[in-house]
Amino acid sequence: MVTLVGILDLARFQFAMTTIFHFFFVPMSIGLGVVVSIMETMYVIKKDEIYKKMAQFWGKIFLLSFAVGVVTGLIQEFQFGMNWSEYSRYVGDIFGSLLAIEALVAFFAESTFIGLWSFTWDRFKPSIHVLFIWITTIGSAISSLWILAANSFMQNPVGYAIDNHMGRAELKSFGALLSNRQLWVEFPHVVVGTLVTAGFLVAGMSAFKLLKLKKNDKEVLFFRKSINIALIVGLVGVVGALATGDKHAFELQSMQPMKYAAMEGVDKSITSSERKDKAQPWSLISVTNPDTHKVIARIEIPYVLSILGNHSLTGGNTTGTTELEKQLEKQYGKTHGDIKNYYVPENTLFYAFRVMAVGAGGLMMLGLVALWMNRRKTQLIHTQRWFLWILGIATFVPFIINTAGWLVTELGRYPWVVYGLMPISAAVSPNVSVLSLLISNIIYFLTFATLGGIMIWLSRRVLHAGPNAEETEELSPSDPYDNLAKGAEA
Repeated sequence: MVTLVGILDLARFQFAMTTIFHFFFVPMSIGLGVVVSIMETMYVIKKDEIYKKMAQFWGKIFLLSFAVGVVTGLIQEFQFGMNWSEYSRYVGDIFGSLLAIEALVAFFAESTFIGLWSFTWDRFKPSIHVLFIWITTIGSAISSLWILAANSFMQNPVGYAIDNHMGRAELKSFGALLSNRQLWVEFPHVVVGTLVTAGFLVAGMSAFKLLKLKKNDKEVLFFRKSINIALIVGLVGVVGALATGDKHAFELQSMQPMKYAAMEGVDKSITSSERKDKAQPWSLISVTNPDTHKVIARIEIPYVLSILGNHSLTGGNTTGTTELEKQLEKQYGKTHGDIKNYYVPENTLFYAFRVMAVGAGGLMMLGLVALWMNRRKTQLIHTQRWFLWILGIATFVPFIINTAGWLVTELGRYPWVVYGLMPISAAVSPNVSVLSLLISNIIYFLTFATLGGIMIWLSRRVLHAGPNAEETEELSPSDPYDNLAKGAEA
């Protein structure tokens, strides 16, 4: 039993590590595709060379993120087969079609057109060339649709039947997978999140560059325009994330009520009709004892949970985790394999959810102030260096928000790998050993650290060189002896 726990914990850690690192680059890549597509579209419409330079410059960062995203995705798929073979066998009939379409259609399209876009700037008219980056971007988004369809099945299984003889789930309705209501709250939320990631990444990197430029430097206009375009994209993403996040949380009340209750810090059921104010209070701070699963401290704000969960000042009920545990025990039994109870990590979900909400709100305020300070007729954003530092540091905030969102999504499914069907403990590979997991965890960690370091180093080099790097290289002599030769000829 000790060995089993060790193997399971190490396998879960490896899954978390590979998924979190991979998800650093997925929203970054998709979002940068949108930003670059908009920049090149503006070049096609306005015929202004600065927008072409912007598309080419930020396109370099996009290509880097795309490459690293592909590598980390391959590692993630490899560890599925290595550590989670029972899970792969159980859902293989369902995931096979989804992942095949993702690889053969969406990924093939984006990989093909990203090459066309990169190497054909002078071979096609701008109005044709811009289609390549849009197809790449749309292909990336569609690629994520198929992946999220698979993840949505894990959250809310539909369109399947259990083959008891083979001991696995079999696909009965492909249409049901695509109409899964979990997919259509999860997919839009992820897509708008990519806009937040890329928007504030470009704005933050531009802010760091402005810190090193003098007021009259010719690159100042380039990076100020980059900030404006990026922040507009980012703010659209923030508004979309708040709207889709609200919809997602609303649907969780019926799909995964234990997750919702933990996110809101509700251990004892709240029935608004039994309260004098007829409303549900919302916990600003909540601390749950992980052993007893009881809330031991909280700070509440009246009415807010009714507004968030019921879209009304009054009304609405939230079933607490204690009551839900009893319901789940009755539905699935007090023990299901190695499941001791059906509680989720309450404190992690509670604060991860608030990291998302507070982070999105903070980015919205920062983006609005930055756009105001970056107005055309003022140099305010360039003279207030302290604000540029804040905007630069905000580069990393979307990645923290994305990670918090992933924790809510995946840990909120605990203790299931496929909700209600397959426990996590039943999904791990039977022949994997503690030693092999330790070695692979170390190798993966070092690989990710190296990839991350290279990504940051190359991105800094691109930013330091600036948008005029290629022009400078063309003006400089390729051979240091060229001038001497010309002098000899004279």
